[in-house]
Amino acid sequence: MAEDWLGLAGRTAIVTGAAGGMGIAIAESFVAAGAAVALLDRNEEGCARLAGALSARGGKVFAIACDIADAGSVQAAFAAARDALGPADILVNNAGLLRPGPLAELPLAEWNALLAVNLTGYLLCAQAARPGMIARGGGGIIHIASIAASNPQPRSGGYSPSKAGVAMLSRQLALEWGPDGIRSNIVSPGLIRTPMSEAFYQAPGVAERRAAMVPGRRVGTPQDIADAVLFLASGRSGYVNGAEILVDGGLDQVMMDLVPRPGF
Repeated sequence: MAEDWLGLAGRTAIVTGAAGGMGIAIAESFVAAGAAVALLDRNEEGCARLAGALSARGGKVFAIACDIADAGSVQAAFAAARDALGPADILVNNAGLLRPGPLAELPLAEWNALLAVNLTGYLLCAQAARPGMIARGGGGIIHIASIAASNPQPRSGGYSPSKAGVAMLSRQLALEWGPDGIRSNIVSPGLIRTPMSEAFYQAPGVAERRAAMVPGRRVGTPQDIADAVLFLASGRSGYVNGAEILVDGGLDQVMMDLVPRPGF
């Protein structure tokens, strides 16, 4: 079975943004693989609801409210998770924020709020997870970035710059913490249908037009992301550090196909 092949049974993971679409799929997949999971999210009710569902399936889980943009909240949540489940050897930095708007009109408060979650929050969580990982003899950090990290996404405020920052943060952590046995990698989703993006898909024809853009001819699901995360969390990727897995169905390869080429 894939779960046995990954060897995640008995491991402990912390998942931020656990109450959202990708967070739920990631947490469910860890539980299915036999790992204990700490669920962190600002949405305390959503976290508790997920914890109840996973516990009913026999999962070992712990849920706690956490605002990753707040250093005190991060420290308190990670300490509580450690008390409940023991030191974590896996961290999935998944929590994210999207504040749309053109850069010309972007208020500084909006820019700062987005960076506080999407970039600074990832560093705070990595720092909080580090002591436990060292105590466990090493660990793995997986950051959820985006195809927008390398392809500027217009009218999305600071989203693309924040995700580009995550990509470099991950590489720097891989370099600095690799000697401590801590690996740092990123998963960059393309078009993934989640509650955060669902409003786009409610517009007539959007789902079909988006799927037609992707070489794989479908929009991705949260499970597509979870599958990549579990691989990077497992020992099967033990020599993978500072890398990126682009989970986009091939969308990143489309640009030259959009360029007119008479005669071809």
